[in-house]
Amino acid sequence: MTSTAPSVGALLRTWRERRGISQLELAGRADSSSRHISFIETGRSRPSKEMVLRLADHLDVPVRERNALLLAAGYAPHYAQTPLDDPSMGTLREGLERLLTGYEPYPAMVVDATYDVVAANRGIAMLLDSLPEHLLVPPLNAMRITLHPQGLAPRIRNLREWRGHLLAQMERQIALSRSAPLRALYEEVSGYPAEAGQQDAESEPASGEGAAYIALPLLIEHDGHLLSFVSSIATFNTPMDVTVAELAIETLLPADAATAKYLRSLGP
Repeated sequence: MTSTAPSVGALLRTWRERRGISQLELAGRADSSSRHISFIETGRSRPSKEMVLRLADHLDVPVRERNALLLAAGYAPHYAQTPLDDPSMGTLREGLERLLTGYEPYPAMVVDATYDVVAANRGIAMLLDSLPEHLLVPPLNAMRITLHPQGLAPRIRNLREWRGHLLAQMERQIALSRSAPLRALYEEVSGYPAEAGQQDAESEPASGEGAAYIALPLLIEHDGHLLSFVSSIATFNTPMDVTVAELAIETLLPADAATAKYLRSLGP
């Protein structure tokens, strides 16, 4: 049995259809013609390296997959994949550490494409306090720690809603990429119990004052206190390295005054 790798044309057609864009629309965006796009997709024309990158840009193809397109077209990868511990990444690491430290006492962390935690501040360490040893063995995985029945899940008062939000987030990422490791992680964590016995937190806001949330909050217990956070995720613009492209900085912003006051009371 033999298998043939997909051609660059077939891959580009898949990305175009995934984005819901016609050949004519893509041609207009890429300053080409629908005839030329059709020839590329059917294999009648071999696109230049510049054309592959231009089409990938207009199709919003992830950086890792742009390298795959180039390889399928017979070209060398355009984007490096530099390990985060490489000396050349020193400035980036220092900048991330400064950002995370500056956000304290509020929780913040940096994760990679499969939600492995590559950096975190003391606010995150506070939330992970007293978790089982086997969940804290590096590399820590943010999804696994959050949804595992021995992880944070029993402490999350609105687990059903927060779990649904996280799984939907992963589903969107899987739809945008062909990541087998991400799919495997999704299959694992989506199989964890959906309920952990918490009361519905909707009737008991963290502040105790009928807080109005600007976004779906994470309501989590810590040391007898009910804390409330909203999550924000930041990524790098126009990354030129696969590793950098797949990093995401997640910050948890207190969603009420009571949570902010409690975190500040913990001190350094």
